[in-house]
Amino acid sequence: MSNDPRLPRPELLAPAGNRDCVRAAVENGADAVYFGLEAGFNARVRAANLSLNEVGEVMSYLHRRGLRGYVTFNTLVFTEELEAAEQSIRHLAASGVDALLVQDMGLARLIRQIEPDLEVHASTQMTLTSAECLAAAEDLGIARVVLPRECSIDEIREIHDHSRLELEAFVHGALCVAYSGQCLTSESLGGRSANRGHCAQACRLPYDLICDGQDVPLGDVKYLLSPQDLAAFELIPELIKAGVSSLKIEGRLKSPEYVANITSHYRRAIDQAIEQQRVALSRAQVRDMELSFSRGFSPGWLNGCDHKMLVPGLSSAKRGIRLGEVVTITRSRVTVRLDAPIARGDGVVFAGDRVAGDEQGGRVYQVFREQ
Repeated sequence: MSNDPRLPRPELLAPAGNRDCVRAAVENGADAVYFGLEAGFNARVRAANLSLNEVGEVMSYLHRRGLRGYVTFNTLVFTEELEAAEQSIRHLAASGVDALLVQDMGLARLIRQIEPDLEVHASTQMTLTSAECLAAAEDLGIARVVLPRECSIDEIREIHDHSRLELEAFVHGALCVAYSGQCLTSESLGGRSANRGHCAQACRLPYDLICDGQDVPLGDVKYLLSPQDLAAFELIPELIKAGVSSLKIEGRLKSPEYVANITSHYRRAIDQAIEQQRVALSRAQVRDMELSFSRGFSPGWLNGCDHKMLVPGLSSAKRGIRLGEVVTITRSRVTVRLDAPIARGDGVVFAGDRVAGDEQGGRVYQVFREQ
């Protein structure tokens, strides 16, 4: 029995929507990178993605740097697409891809038949929320399961205790309001299937609430289906103890700068968790992540359900960091009690009813400090 008190080291898995994002992930501490194909079969068709011909070169680059590379093949596949899917799978296997992430159970079986040595991971879109679900996935030859974001740490621990499969969990990025893989809103409202990579993000729109035929006054609370973002850096020790072996950052639609910034901070957080069994990022480091992109940081569902915390309803867009609170307003000056540093050139927004157009903002040209 080992006397090492440190936690086991999990994989840090970073997103890549293009080759620049691949490099950003590699240079900032990722252990593995996941990306999709421009030919389709992935749930982020709006990303630039990689061509089939680029995959071999990218995988060689990753392997030279000691990283693994996974391809997202995580949409539902129709019968008439199976031949093209098979050709892509064979090409990916020959290119040295370490694993494919899949949603379609039939596709998982096809991979096992034509490329039995190619590792298969169950995408979060497969909605595997219990040990019983994982047993069915294991029968398909799946080696790892990407757990739905809706699972709490207690549920993850229960799954781990009754399954032999590797567990991967999201630790940072956007949250869906629906169960993973089960949202039909985009398809129903606009004919754009999220399970085919064309999510219209209907959850990010403002809505009215009607109860018994009457409008319910909500004030400036209009974004009723738009969750805050997941930022679970403080929960990394608990996730590792619960049995998670891969910690995943969402963001294949994000920029290389975003990938670099978030990956580097989670590299630091994981290293702290291993050495100290706790994470202690500074407030400045957290603000640095918020400035990359944030709808507001939250633990998601990892600590259980808290819907009012998760969906404040005030906005669905990037908000940056909370700067402070307005104290007084005059014709020539706004006095603010600051919670964060500010400098000339920064952009600010004075929060209000965004739907009604009451929000105002602009660039800071001068800062006066009260003595």
